Amino acid sequence: MPGTLSSAKTRAALRTSARLSVQTLLVLLMTWVALWLLGRTWSVVWPVVVALLLTTLTWPAARFLRRHGWRPALAASVVTVLFLLVAAGTVVLIAVPVASQSGDLVSGVVDGIQQLREWAAGPPLNIGDDQVTEAFDAAIARIQDSVGSIITVTLSGVGTVVDGVVTTVLSVFLMFFFLKDGPRFLPWLTRQLPGRLAVDVPVVAERGWEALGAFVRSQAFVGLLDAVFIGLGLWIVGVPLVLPLAVLTFVSAFVPIVGALFAGFVAVLITLVSNGPTDALIVLAIIIAVQQLEGNVFQPIMQSRGLGLHAAVVLLAVTLGGSLAGIVGSLLAVPVAALIAVVWNYVREQLGEEPREPDPGEPDPGAVAPEGEPG
Repeated sequence: MPGTLSSAKTRAALRTSARLSVQTLLVLLMTWVALWLLGRTWSVVWPVVVALLLTTLTWPAARFLRRHGWRPALAASVVTVLFLLVAAGTVVLIAVPVASQSGDLVSGVVDGIQQLREWAAGPPLNIGDDQVTEAFDAAIARIQDSVGSIITVTLSGVGTVVDGVVTTVLSVFLMFFFLKDGPRFLPWLTRQLPGRLAVDVPVVAERGWEALGAFVRSQAFVGLLDAVFIGLGLWIVGVPLVLPLAVLTFVSAFVPIVGALFAGFVAVLITLVSNGPTDALIVLAIIIAVQQLEGNVFQPIMQSRGLGLHAAVVLLAVTLGGSLAGIVGSLLAVPVAALIAVVWNYVREQLGEEPREPDPGEPDPGAVAPEGEPG
């Protein structure tokens, strides 16, 4: 027969549930306010985030120069200039071969379109030239009706490009100052904060910096693997522009998911117009195999080891970030998850109980009682 409920225990459970619910609502409200403020100041926050990621990539070179007697300003200047030269060289490495073979690529595109029309004219589609012409005229009429929308989208695209240029310039300047004055930041922050915060915040900031460095290094390693394997496959198939495509694959690896799709699309398109559909299918199979291996094996393993995150957490973070904020969310999802893990682990350390030393007269609970005596 079931016993009756205790009114005192029931009231205590309800009070506890109500208190936890109110506290949870307050935490969610503060989180919403923080995200709202982040969105309002994103034009400033985004260059700082990009600069921090670039600084983690270039800091080892600056640290090497500083340890060998270079002054901070000189070391930061040299590393910044070298970074700009490498970035410009990468762009030239991609653009020059493409420009030199642009004529062949254009001819390949035209031939590919003609082959596609001839294939469509035969069975099973049996699409004649009249139907193609009608579809072409309908497409032109639709474009003419959508001129206003096209202009709006074009202007938005121009504005996005301008914002990207401003963000890039500002990020490079911030990277220089981070390289120059970065080691002085934590001591300065310690002097500015009161009480316990002067200890906690610098420790969390240092651990967060290490997590960001691990993220950038893992992305660079995974991008290098992608570039080597995909470039080797393109070279074996005989695709032109192998080196630019490999460089594009490496650079695109820093934007998870979307970057790999873009680089793979470019490689398949160039193979299609230069080598034909058979080689294009082979290249597509190579890219899918490498990207599946990278996305499901190399990247989760590298990031889980370097960031202290489980591989499943990395995959879920990238998926959630992409669904919430697109490309930017995919790029920042893993480092944000790593920073949250850093803060959570530090809070657990501070809230954990210190192991208590037993008193000299207190019996050891793990000791085994001698034979013949009570345990």
